[in-house]
Amino acid sequence: MKNNLYDINQRTEWFRKDRFGMFIHWGLYSIPGKGEWIRSHQRLSIEDYQPYFDTFYPTDYNPREWAKQAKRAGMKYVVLTAKHHDGFCLFDSDYTDYKSTNTPIGKDLVAEFVEAVRQEGLKVGLYFSLVDWYHPDYPKYQDPYHPMRGDSRFEDDTFDLNRYVDYLHHQVKEIVTKYGQLDILWFDFSYEEMSGETWRAEELMQLVRQYQPNVIVDNRLEGSGEGFGSIVTEQITSYSGDFVSPEQIVPHEGIRNYKGEFIPWELCLTMNNNWAYNPTDYLYKSSKTLIRKLVECVSKNGNMILNVGPTALGVIPQESQDILADIGAWIEKNGESIYGCGISNLPKPEWGYYTQKGNTIYAHVFEQPIGPLALIGIDKNQIKRMSFLHDGSEVSISSSFTTLAYEDICFAQYGEVPHFTYPLPDEIDSVIKIELKELADEN
Repeated sequence: MKNNLYDINQRTEWFRKDRFGMFIHWGLYSIPGKGEWIRSHQRLSIEDYQPYFDTFYPTDYNPREWAKQAKRAGMKYVVLTAKHHDGFCLFDSDYTDYKSTNTPIGKDLVAEFVEAVRQEGLKVGLYFSLVDWYHPDYPKYQDPYHPMRGDSRFEDDTFDLNRYVDYLHHQVKEIVTKYGQLDILWFDFSYEEMSGETWRAEELMQLVRQYQPNVIVDNRLEGSGEGFGSIVTEQITSYSGDFVSPEQIVPHEGIRNYKGEFIPWELCLTMNNNWAYNPTDYLYKSSKTLIRKLVECVSKNGNMILNVGPTALGVIPQESQDILADIGAWIEKNGESIYGCGISNLPKPEWGYYTQKGNTIYAHVFEQPIGPLALIGIDKNQIKRMSFLHDGSEVSISSSFTTLAYEDICFAQYGEVPHFTYPLPDEIDSVIKIELKELADEN
């Protein structure tokens, strides 16, 4: 089975238009509220962790409400952690008893999730961990992340990694056959020797493509958020994935391959400093920051998937809901500058970013200008019309005396007096829609 950039771009066409999604980290770890890595960080044994399994009863679980909040925020797809590193399954697997159907809630929560997301008209994705700290055949003592690493009780532990990988493949087959058409399959993560063919990755991708030929897959069968993998090289593996997944950082120039061609990518980002629910983490990023990061991603031909961590009962925290509402209010007025847009061939302006779709350029103005706004790189003779995107009000080409010394630069003016300074209509991001007379250079 071969993989190439043409096929990758075909599969990801919708993804590169939709640009914005929701990540949901939720599971047993939501009960202690100290992050999804709590077993590793606190070196908890299976027995230490068992009380969370015994008491998992999210009475307020309502994935339809999650999907509605995502939709109102302008998100186009939603990805849920079907299984994280602790090995607990939110789906009804035939290969383990460590699953939601055996907890007090007694339900296949993934089944309810995918149905709810589809009912809201959104694309559906499932996250699946390649790592499993519950399975007896997953490496322990020498592993750098396992909760029992370095524990003398496991120094002579015997395990059969091939048997674990069989288990992994069986569960992936369940994921890709039991829940209808999936739009995204988000694997996580590879490291050191636990990478690539250790997972029998070529065989695994053949399995995925057999049942889900159109699903798009991230790049973490080969790595983690640290690197890009073979997708940017001349020798793309069959399991390279369809997009790169930088974590908590925006690539400074987007992501290109060895030829300089853009590769699909998606920033995965938390609202605070935790993926899973942590009631003591109040360090939330502002709506302003998150909106601007979305714009930056699109301006570099990338996507952004923004995470929420519902409570143990299944409710998205109010702080996250408020942020989602703020983002949705901005996107409701300015979404045209995000969806279907990408990089512009213009130099990055000092006051913000450009995004572009065909012969329309969107100037995302973050910084209050003094007097007219310099539209570096735009030929004023090619401008057909300029307007603020949020209300359609006219923005004109300035003829202020203050700009006469800069004949080669096009300046935009809003307000009556050319050389006066007027407040921006939106302090987060005021978007000017610039329609050109002729088709601009292709992205």
